[in-house]
Amino acid sequence: MRAHWGETIMGFVVLAFAGLFLAYALGVAKVSSGSGAYELTARFGEAGGIQPGAKVTVSGVKVGSVSSVVIDPKTFLAVMKITVQGDVKLPSDSSAKITSDGLLGGAHIAIAPGGAADDLKPGAEISNTQGAVDLFGLIGQFIRPKDDKAAAPAPAAAPAVAASGAPKTADLPDMGN
Repeated sequence: MRAHWGETIMGFVVLAFAGLFLAYALGVAKVSSGSGAYELTARFGEAGGIQPGAKVTVSGVKVGSVSSVVIDPKTFLAVMKITVQGDVKLPSDSSAKITSDGLLGGAHIAIAPGGAADDLKPGAEISNTQGAVDLFGLIGQFIRPKDDKAAAPAPAAAPAVAASGAPKTADLPDMGN
C-alpha cells in the first residue's frame, strides 16, 4: 500500500514540474493573452516559408508574431496577419520585409519604421512590403550562369581619343538620343 502512495506523490511532483516548465516556456516566449496587442495585415509576393508563429521584429527586437498566412485568390499574394505588442506604435509609412534568420535558418518579418506622424491603427495594412528573396536560386545563378553571355555580342573597343583628351564624337556609341 505504501508503494502506491509513493507513486501518487511522485506523479504529483512530475505534474508540478511540468506546470512550472510550461509557465517558464510561456514567459520566455512572451506569449500573452492578447491584452493590448493589435493586428496588422501585410501582403507579400513571396512568402518565403513564413508560417504562423514566426517572429516579427523592429530593429532586431521581437515585437510580435505572425498569426495567419493565407493566399488571396484574386491577386495570388500571400496575406499575413501580424499581431504586434500594444506598446509598440508603428508609423503609418512603415515597411515590412521577409528576411531569413541565416543560411539554414527560418524566416521572419522585419518591420522598418517610417517617419510619418500618424500611427498604424489596429486592422490597418502595411502597404510597403518586400517578399522573400530566393537565396539558393541566387547562389545557383552565380555558380551556373545562363549561357546567354555566349550569344551576346562582344563589347566594342574603347573609343578613340582626340588630341585634346576627349573622345571623338563619331566613335561614341549611339545611346538612342
